[in-house]
Amino acid sequence: QVVHNSMEIGESQSDSSDNVYRYLEVMKQNGYKVAVNVGRKTLQKGLTHLLEATARAVAVEPKLLLVLAGSGDQEQELIEYSAEIGISQHVIHVGWVSGKKWRDTFRIADMFVMPSVSEPFGLVALEAIGFGAPAIISKQSGVAEVLNSCLETDFWDTDKLAEYMVQLSRHDSLRDELWRNAYEEYEQLSWRDSAQTMHSHYHGVAERCKAA
Repeated sequence: QVVHNSMEIGESQSDSSDNVYRYLEVMKQNGYKVAVNVGRKTLQKGLTHLLEATARAVAVEPKLLLVLAGSGDQEQELIEYSAEIGISQHVIHVGWVSGKKWRDTFRIADMFVMPSVSEPFGLVALEAIGFGAPAIISKQSGVAEVLNSCLETDFWDTDKLAEYMVQLSRHDSLRDELWRNAYEEYEQLSWRDSAQTMHSHYHGVAERCKAA
């Protein structure tokens, strides 16, 4: 039996501090859109595919920036690959974030992108939605089982991923509707419900063992 992760309502909305990403705020005031990925910079996360998709997206929508926040063994490779495919000026590499910087990273986002090659769940997608960003996720992530109001693509389909990034960059109404619908789903999730479901499963197994 599968018991999904959750996110507490209000947990991610409690801080109203000013955004530290002044540069990104200024760029957004000048018409730029910001895509964000937060997590470990490692092969599992499909970030080279994300860079390739970003290259395709900025070719038709040049006012698009990508923020990669996190650390990992692939960090230097990703920096070099951004330069190799000619999008260094569109990619902002940020180290590991926590606390206020973690919250600010989500708040500055016009979209959250998670093209994981393999993701048991992907709680970070729920965190992004909690802070106001619609999500583009890979079909290979577990969170796709609990979120219907997000854009899904195979991790390797960089053309489709680029298309989604362009659409959310160009159409604020699409972005807002996608987020509102996702947030309604987010509000239905609860760690208490997940815990009760797990307790019920354990109880059922115990009863069957006794009967045997």
